[in-house]
Amino acid sequence: MRREWEPEELIAAWTLLDDDSNKSGATRLGFGLMLKFFELEARFPRHVGEFPKAAVDYVAGQVKVEPGLLADYQWTGSTIEYHRSQIRKALGFHESTRADEDALIEWLASDICPMVLTDEGIRAAMLLRCRNLKIEPPGRTERIVRGCRARFERAFCERVTGCLSADSTAALLELATGADGFLAELKADPGRLGLETLLEEIVKLRRSKALGLPADLFGGFSDKLVASWRARAMASHPSDFAANPEPVRLTLLAALAWCRTAEITDALVDLLIGLVSKVNTKAERRVEQALYAEVKKVHGKTAKLYSIAEAFLAAPDKPVRQVVFPAVGESTLRALVAEAKADAKTYRARVRTVLTSSYSSYYRRMLPKLLTAIEFKCNNTAYRPVMDALDLLGRYADVPSKVRHYDGVEAAPITGVVPDGWREAVVDGDGVVERVSYELCVLIAVKDALRRREIYVDGAARWRNPEEDLPADFEDNRDVHYENLRQPLDAGEFIATLKEAMRTSMADSAAAITKKRSGGTKVKTYRGEPMWHVPDLGKLKTPENLRALHAAVAARWGVIDLLDFPQGVRLRHPVHRRLLHHRHQGEHPAGGDPQTSAAGAVRPGHQHRDQAGGRRRQARRERGRVALHPLSVRQPRQPAQRDRDVGECHPAGAR
Repeated sequence: MRREWEPEELIAAWTLLDDDSNKSGATRLGFGLMLKFFELEARFPRHVGEFPKAAVDYVAGQVKVEPGLLADYQWTGSTIEYHRSQIRKALGFHESTRADEDALIEWLASDICPMVLTDEGIRAAMLLRCRNLKIEPPGRTERIVRGCRARFERAFCERVTGCLSADSTAALLELATGADGFLAELKADPGRLGLETLLEEIVKLRRSKALGLPADLFGGFSDKLVASWRARAMASHPSDFAANPEPVRLTLLAALAWCRTAEITDALVDLLIGLVSKVNTKAERRVEQALYAEVKKVHGKTAKLYSIAEAFLAAPDKPVRQVVFPAVGESTLRALVAEAKADAKTYRARVRTVLTSSYSSYYRRMLPKLLTAIEFKCNNTAYRPVMDALDLLGRYADVPSKVRHYDGVEAAPITGVVPDGWREAVVDGDGVVERVSYELCVLIAVKDALRRREIYVDGAARWRNPEEDLPADFEDNRDVHYENLRQPLDAGEFIATLKEAMRTSMADSAAAITKKRSGGTKVKTYRGEPMWHVPDLGKLKTPENLRALHAAVAARWGVIDLLDFPQGVRLRHPVHRRLLHHRHQGEHPAGGDPQTSAAGAVRPGHQHRDQAGGRRRQARRERGRVALHPLSVRQPRQPAQRDRDVGECHPAGAR
């Protein structure tokens, strides 16, 4: 129950009726508080500390009893049991039975656990269910939570494993062993942007699809539920999988492979978009550098052109070399010509040349594998040219690259695929389509269409069908969903409201600028167009709370690297605190040699998977804990001594 109450809230929630109680003294006060508490929470308080102080004072004033007498109210015995039975009878509740608990477990497992993943959420749902059914919440809450979770997990695993074929089951069990390294590879994220990374992800996607998982394996279950099983599998090692029963093991691996297949598909799309953008950017940069090296801007161009005209008119019959060169100079004339040639059309043509050359010599080998790995789709006929172009590329995926043109019978879509500036490079005078340039145009068109969500990728998560972003019942319950979004069904009303909001905002901005209350923001003219001008704020003053935080951190831990703070979370564990306390006292928790490992003392016989690596990691952790603990002192440097016992490592300060 919340601790802070406003006076109006106290009156509405904690006011007793005249016949609420006929007790006296501490019994009257305790009974009244328990009655109102049960009305609010649908359960009895576990101890006197659950009553808010404001509520105790308010109810005590009503029953004319000193608030301090509440300490005399007996929380055990026949009196409080009789009071509870009176309250239950007055409010129409009854005590929970074993049958009620079993019914709660069944309901929670079937209706709540598929959507709610936290114990707190399950408890809240259980309390609300008990209130609706007029049942006093059972005292064995943890048993109910554990029972419903176990029942749901069994049903969930049975549902998933029942959808797996024999081949998929065998493949997943082989994956769990981690023998061929594919388990670690499946968990790994893609590397840096590059062609090799894309090719590696294509291989990984092909192997994950070879597991043969159904596309609707987790259909009907929430994304959060599947994501929780995926996260659990990501943190598991082969030995952890082996420790679970086979249904749980298969469900974990299926969730991991199913989610990672969609994530790898998304990564492939991201790599494709990034590579196409990278190729285009590199081509533009190379052309710009070449043009910058070729073109030297001619200063005073107008005066020099005037000098040329004047010299030519003074002696029109003489040769150019004798008239123009003395007035301007041959090198200057060549610079003028080069600058004139470096126009937009020439620039685009050179970019096309460099882009096509770079794609054909290096990036083109990704196309056949990419088209076989992922499947592009669209729901609108307006974007069919891009899809038809992809079909054409797929039919020619196995045709040798030395075949430069498409067959004359092939109808290569041009409109909607090839930009106007590329047509002269793609289609020659006879209407023949050049393969390399056309493939590059198709990839650019696919990149733009994907980013606009005009086409989507089958089996992806982020780049999936946009129709799947809407609720399944959107068309049938459109009014309900629009009401939840607080938006009108009429598009005209929505546009009118948006326009009015924009007009109001602009009017407020204009008024603030006129009254000089806009913080220096104003409207200026740039190249004939109005532009917003926001002044540079400069270096801002450090907030006082941040200064206080810095001071508190420095006072407690001194000057340390903030990256070490996550290690301090482990200090919450009581074993670690006890261990550090003994070290501060100069003792060892196991009562042995102070040089003995803390890990070996706390968990004797524990063996790391990698013994040498485990000793080093444990030593680093221990040093970090001691350095972070406010009461710890750094141990004097000890002579290096290698401890060869399994599971042991040097204590903090020993290395």
